[in-house]
Order: sequence, then C-alpha cells, then structure tokens
Amino acid sequence: MKIIIIGLGNFGRSLALNLTDNGHEVFGIDHKMEKIDLLKDHIANVVCMDANNEAAYKVLPIQQADLGIVAIGENEGSSIVTTAILKKYKHLRIVSRSLSKIHDTILEAMGINDVIHPEQDAAFRLTKQISFNYALDYFRIDNKHSIAEVFSPSSFSGKSVRSLKLTQKYSVSLITVIRDTHHPLSSKETHTRKVIGLVTGDTVLQQGDILTLFGSNKSIMNFIKDKK
Repeated sequence: MKIIIIGLGNFGRSLALNLTDNGHEVFGIDHKMEKIDLLKDHIANVVCMDANNEAAYKVLPIQQADLGIVAIGENEGSSIVTTAILKKYKHLRIVSRSLSKIHDTILEAMGINDVIHPEQDAAFRLTKQISFNYALDYFRIDNKHSIAEVFSPSSFSGKSVRSLKLTQKYSVSLITVIRDTHHPLSSKETHTRKVIGLVTGDTVLQQGDILTLFGSNKSIMNFIKDKK
C-alpha cells in the first residue's frame, strides 16, 4: 500500500517506521527539515513542505496513494487545513489525528470517519495493563468491552468448557484456547503455542492453556482477580 503521512513528530515518525517495516511504501511529509533528516534513510521518501500549501502537493504521488494520514500533533488549525486539502482527492482514504473534542466535531462535519487519538489510546492501554495485571495481552473493543488473554487457572485443568459455566458464573465468553504443543521427535525438544480453533462445550482445558476471553472490562478483571 502507498501511504502518505503528514506530520513526522513522535507519533508520525513511529507510524512511518512501523508501516515501512510491514512492507508499505511510505511518503513522509513535514515542514521541519530536522524531522525529515531523521527519516530520510529509513522510509521510501521524505518531503519537506508546508502541508497547508495546496500547490505543494503537486510534488507528491497523491493520485497513486491509497491512504493519507494526518499525524500533525502541534497545530490544530494546520491539521484541519491539511485534512481539507486531502479531502479534495476523492479516491484517497483519510485517517486524521484529533487533538480535542472540538477537533473531533470538525472532522466529523468534514466527513472523516477514521479519527485517531494516540495519546488517549496510549493512556487507555496503560490503564488496562495496570488494571489487567495478570492478563498476558488484551484488545480493546470499545470503552466497556475487551478481549483478553489470561492463563487458565490450575483448577480448570482437565475440565470441560461446559462444566465451567464461564458465562453464567463470570459473564465472560471463551473465544479460543492457545495451547503449548510439545515436539518430542524433533532434534531439539521444542514447544510452540498453537491456537486450537473454536472451542465447544466438550473442549477439555489443560495445564498451561491460555484462554482468550471476551467480556466487559469489569467482568474480565473480576475473573482475573478471582482466579489469580
């Protein structure tokens, strides 16, 4: 995918590097040369230009681009103007960083559906890492619900999913199980983790299983606290 990122501060720079590592062709844009210099040897192309100058976009392969990301994090007005310019390219999917509630409202009025809040999302993730202290990982669904990976309690070992009554007792749903697989015939004793697929009521849990649970944040945290 050909992606244009406008604004190469901490967030935009990290995004550019990660997208490049994932095989995308990234064009980074910023009006500060020192930010350009930091990335010029690491992503496909960097351009030093004023993103609020519509004429400057002629130097960009914007007609061939698939995605435009407005990652400006210092100037709300500049971000809005840049988003408005990108909106003129009807084929381009736009993702815009919002800096405030008013910014959210303006972007919504402009018809921007993909709005990101990196600071809020980072704070949310840290909060969940602290709150879900015994969770291995989690994925936010919305403000109230998540998917979390937790070690199966030893008391669950040898029991069927049906007998545990997870929904009735804990208000969580078991999506799948990640299981440690032993390879005794290999030249070196190895272990790999494998997703066993969709679980049924007859699925029997084993020691060391990792449970992938869906539920409200409160239900998942109560489960973790009860079973840690």
